[in-house]
Amino acid sequence: MSSEAAATTTKGGRGKAKANKAVSRSQKAGLQFPVGRVARYLKTGRYSQRVGSGSPVYLSAVLEYLAAELLELAGNAARDNKKNRIIPRHIQLAVRNDEELSKLLGSVTITNGGVLPNIHPNLLPNKAVKGKAEVGSASQEF
Repeated sequence: MSSEAAATTTKGGRGKAKANKAVSRSQKAGLQFPVGRVARYLKTGRYSQRVGSGSPVYLSAVLEYLAAELLELAGNAARDNKKNRIIPRHIQLAVRNDEELSKLLGSVTITNGGVLPNIHPNLLPNKAVKGKAEVGSASQEF
């Protein structure tokens, strides 16, 4: 093997030459959420003087987990309502029926979300008691 051929194949000194293809930090961490963008927001937000390399990865992972959890529950709510698309109503039902998400998003208003179906027990009609015949109206009983 000539010295020219060896120089072209062993660039870098060890093993075969590899093309330097850029790999994102999200890809390295195995995440869908953008680690680089979160890092930029942490820096420009001036939350601290310096931002470590692991902080944006951890925060991206947490945000991705919360989004996945919320979308899974909202998807279940949409399927229960025989719909293929998630609408704000499904997100509202998912959040308010989950104890932890409801605590996290307790003071959040979801536009077009509506409210949970709930009728106070005092507003429901009374059941008739067996063996007692009604004598007059309820307002006359003392």
